[in-house]
Amino acid sequence: MADDNATLSNRNPDKITPVMRANIDKTLARALTTLEAKTDPAHTAVIVVDVQNDFCAEGGMLDTEGFDLTRIQTMVPRLVNLIDKARQARCLIVYIQTIYNADMNLMSDVWLEQSLRQWKGRFIEYPVCMEDGWGGDFYEGIEPRPGEPIIHKHRYGGFIGTNLDMVLRSNGIRSLIMTGAITNGCVESTARDGFFHDYYIVFADDCTGTVTEEMHNATLVNIDRWFGQVVQAEEVIDVWREAGRLSAEAAE
Repeated sequence: MADDNATLSNRNPDKITPVMRANIDKTLARALTTLEAKTDPAHTAVIVVDVQNDFCAEGGMLDTEGFDLTRIQTMVPRLVNLIDKARQARCLIVYIQTIYNADMNLMSDVWLEQSLRQWKGRFIEYPVCMEDGWGGDFYEGIEPRPGEPIIHKHRYGGFIGTNLDMVLRSNGIRSLIMTGAITNGCVESTARDGFFHDYYIVFADDCTGTVTEEMHNATLVNIDRWFGQVVQAEEVIDVWREAGRLSAEAAE
């Protein structure tokens, strides 16, 4: 590895101008730089991505295709606990629910070609997250309450072709606590898009799940380096507890 002096001496000659510096300082003055600030319930939403039968349950799409659901299913009780604590803290809870197969065609040729090559015929030979079907229903334990938004998406990312950004902006949201399935698929895609939309991303390691540890850990490295902050759910709950956001019962 080159030493710091050599690295600096080889830099291009461009410099931060005074105008740039003033803008940088002004912007950083409003930055949320601690976990407590990022997860303040006044501007935080818990995003629950795709915790649906086709991705989590026996008999669903991933199970039918032979994937190991252990990591996903053991994650769900931790997620349910986080949702409960988030409600106590008065965070917004937003559910992302995928709908793929429907009478209104939502499948492009690009999407179906990928299925032919890599996805074992899903969407073509059998439906996935069918509109009004069992596969698209929320998995056991995930029960949206009245007033908690449900966003229907049709691609991996929860912002693509949906009103998610409008819902978040209308509620004054600045930070997203990312949870759900699949870590390296729809959760990561939504987290990336959230960062691109200028939301702070707090990615809950133990409240996301996928089919292998390798895939899960690769996403954590990627998110923490480029798109947000990786945490454990208990870190967030502890912040809410210490800030007096939880009732005595919820803090236990």
